Amino acid sequence: MGKTLAGKVALVTGGSRGIGAATARALAEAGADVAIGYAASADKAEAVVRELRESGARAGAYRADQGRPAEVAELVATVARDFGRLDILVNNAGVLAPGAVDDIGADLAALDRQLTVNLGGVTAGIRAAAPLLGEGGRIITIGSNLGVRVGRSGMADYAATKAALVAYSKGAAWDLAPRGITVNVVQPGSVDTDMNPADGPRADEQRAGNAMGRYGRPEEIAAAVAFLAGPDASFITGTTLDIDGGYLA
Repeated sequence: MGKTLAGKVALVTGGSRGIGAATARALAEAGADVAIGYAASADKAEAVVRELRESGARAGAYRADQGRPAEVAELVATVARDFGRLDILVNNAGVLAPGAVDDIGADLAALDRQLTVNLGGVTAGIRAAAPLLGEGGRIITIGSNLGVRVGRSGMADYAATKAALVAYSKGAAWDLAPRGITVNVVQPGSVDTDMNPADGPRADEQRAGNAMGRYGRPEEIAAAVAFLAGPDASFITGTTLDIDGGYLA
């Protein structure tokens, strides 16, 4: 990969593991300096930062609770101050709290936090970043193919947060297009991460549900994010890119 992002600064939320960590690596490989946000895994975040620095990128880790809009805004402002600018925002942080809508024993607090983190954290990040981004700025949000087709029980609340991200991003794309800023959503399917491991209890069901019959790798999602962050994606905005092995085919 060429250094198409040389001179750019990227912030990846939820960057300490999984898709977020893979995305941080891909952006750094393309030449960007990378800040990662994390909620709890300080050791993992610092390990990613060390790896990025060893590759030659300037990097840093910042703790922020994506369920608290003020912390999200502070994260964005701090990264822009410490790195001198902000060019790319990748909204990757998210949580999963399953629960059927007719389950009277469901953890309502967990479901409420899921909404606050998955949707509120993204909207807060976009609002904070938008005034700081210049011509060629990029906003990329990690959604989910479940926001289009649920296909299983207990996922209504989670799917709703991911579907809402698409609508918000389409609106934001219109708002920011006059300034040359693009806004897009990547919708992964089943990807082998800590949140949804390929050896998990419903893994065989998920593999059988897509045309390719396998889990994706975090690096496969990261490659798409890096493309959308680059100059060749300058005419792509307000769209969704499904990377799900054919689940939605």
